[in-house]
Amino acid sequence: MSADHPPGLDPDRLRALLDRERPGLVTGPLTGRLIEGGRSNLTYAVSDGTSKWVVRRPPLGHVLATAHDMRREHRVISALHPTEVPVPRPVLLCEDEEVLGAPFYVMEYVEGTPYRTADQLAPLGPERTRDAVLSLVDTLVELHAVDPAEVGLADFGRPEGFLDRQLRRWGKQLDASRNRDLAGIDELHATLGRSLPHSPAPAVVHGDYRLDNVLIGTDDRIEAILDWEMSTLGDPLTDLGLLVMYSQPLGMADSPVSTTAEAPGHPAPRELIERYAARSGRDVSDVNWYTAFAWFKLAVILEGIHYRYTLGQTVGRGFDRIGDLVPVFINHGLTTLQEG
Repeated sequence: MSADHPPGLDPDRLRALLDRERPGLVTGPLTGRLIEGGRSNLTYAVSDGTSKWVVRRPPLGHVLATAHDMRREHRVISALHPTEVPVPRPVLLCEDEEVLGAPFYVMEYVEGTPYRTADQLAPLGPERTRDAVLSLVDTLVELHAVDPAEVGLADFGRPEGFLDRQLRRWGKQLDASRNRDLAGIDELHATLGRSLPHSPAPAVVHGDYRLDNVLIGTDDRIEAILDWEMSTLGDPLTDLGLLVMYSQPLGMADSPVSTTAEAPGHPAPRELIERYAARSGRDVSDVNWYTAFAWFKLAVILEGIHYRYTLGQTVGRGFDRIGDLVPVFINHGLTTLQEG
């Protein structure tokens, strides 16, 4: 594979498809490069020298489990594009695996920065950092204000019993990667299960809403929300809980998990919660449950990565220290529930 033909992307076949389906869109030979990011699906930047697009496809190899992701991701951004919610403009969905070896979709390229660390935010300074994080809350309120039925997403998920299903799903996920004793994790899971809140009316839920899954423009506004692979119809406060979790500093140097909360000027969790409540009109009195659930979910995800690392299936910077983070997440979850 040449630099312009990264694995999983054939620019010539892609161009032939675009010329057929969107005549006149592409004006020259396409080149592509893999953009890092995204836990599972692959993202490429593609250009004809004048315009730029983004291609999303499942990972190489095990395609079956994630093939439906492409349809879902394309569907949700297509539904949201006409609304106030900032998402990239969709170009097309291709479910013919002959073209790239897997289903994929194409969307317009959006300029912006996904901030993952406090160091990346530092040049903005405290005031601009604060504005960027507050706009994260405001954009979440806009997403949750969309009426799913009005944008054609009435059947995008099963909101009934959503929290119960989520808790069971992540419990199963935990069992699948158990190879060491994790003090407190079963207690955290059980306590969450005993105190399920009553969910508000369902909304379009992003499922992984945080600063490094949005693109911030030069004016510190959110240009686009990315990574919709976990999106569904469900309890909107799960998105808020995750955002609150990510706004608490972990105090771990060179953390493999986002450290944006440690940037000077980052608003405190309470301010984010109050802003969301004021702008959405939703009752957030159970926010501690949702935040504790986010700590639990992340503990399970990190334990899964640690488990694969111990089996030698995951290599890369920071993976060797993910196992140390898991007890920290469990303790935060238990503490958050006790503060409830």
